[in-house]
Amino acid sequence: MGEDKRAEKNKRIDNPKKIKDVIKKIKKEVFEKRLKKQKEESKIIKKSGKDYILTGIKGFDSLFEKNMGIPSGASVLIEGGPGSGKTVFCLAAVNELCKKNKKCLYMSFEESEEQLISHMEEFNWKAKEFVKRGLLRVTRFDAIDVSRSIEALLSAAKKELLIEVEPMFFPEDFKPDFVVIDSLTSIASAFTGEESRFRIYMEQLFRYLEKNNITNFLIREVSSPSHVGTTFKEQGEAVSFLSDGIIILYNVVYDSGERTFAIEILKMRGVSFKHRIVEFKIVNKKGLEVNPNKILKKSHKNNFSLT
Repeated sequence: MGEDKRAEKNKRIDNPKKIKDVIKKIKKEVFEKRLKKQKEESKIIKKSGKDYILTGIKGFDSLFEKNMGIPSGASVLIEGGPGSGKTVFCLAAVNELCKKNKKCLYMSFEESEEQLISHMEEFNWKAKEFVKRGLLRVTRFDAIDVSRSIEALLSAAKKELLIEVEPMFFPEDFKPDFVVIDSLTSIASAFTGEESRFRIYMEQLFRYLEKNNITNFLIREVSSPSHVGTTFKEQGEAVSFLSDGIIILYNVVYDSGERTFAIEILKMRGVSFKHRIVEFKIVNKKGLEVNPNKILKKSHKNNFSLT
């Protein structure tokens, strides 16, 4: 009986038609698995008629509830102190979105194009390739030019505060899906003593981004986290209210002298997310990795402050 069964099994395996059918079935399963994975990894998630964008940053998107992310077209403040990882966070999002063939514009008012491209390449992100393929544009701007443009427009309109001011530094030959503005702090410095004009410009900038449905990160540097008990008056107080979301990056300073990083989603309109401050790290040659389950907690042996 045993020999008969083995013979029957070998006969089934040796049947060319059956082998062909098995191979076809395997190929179909592999294709379906790949298709499913691509859909899961898609940076646009549709739910209840809404579009959501995922950053692709390891661990960060897990802070959103299932099937949610950053609303398409949202303006999100990326806030933190000096050296807290704001630029790396935004460059990491740009890298992941470019990998999904999304067109990204990085507008710098501080570092040069060469410096930012170099930063990306240091993490083994293919920034130069993205630029060649027309997926990425990194451009440096002068905040003083922005200030002068607004001044000229307002003067021409006899200082009429309801004037429509188009942001003049957006390139006409590049239509991005995602924009990073680095930083609002630099733009604000060009409006020193002219807070009303800065407010006007911010209102028009947010309106322009919303009208064109451009998802964007706006970097803002603060001397200390503004929402953890410290008194902080920002220039152009409307900025936080105008934004759809706020993501905070922290420097964590332990009593032992050790420094680490932490991140939280403070606000995201229309989206459910986990309210927690969690650790993240910047990994050499890899980029930024968030640990969504490692919540920052104080103890007698583990005391720290956020800056």
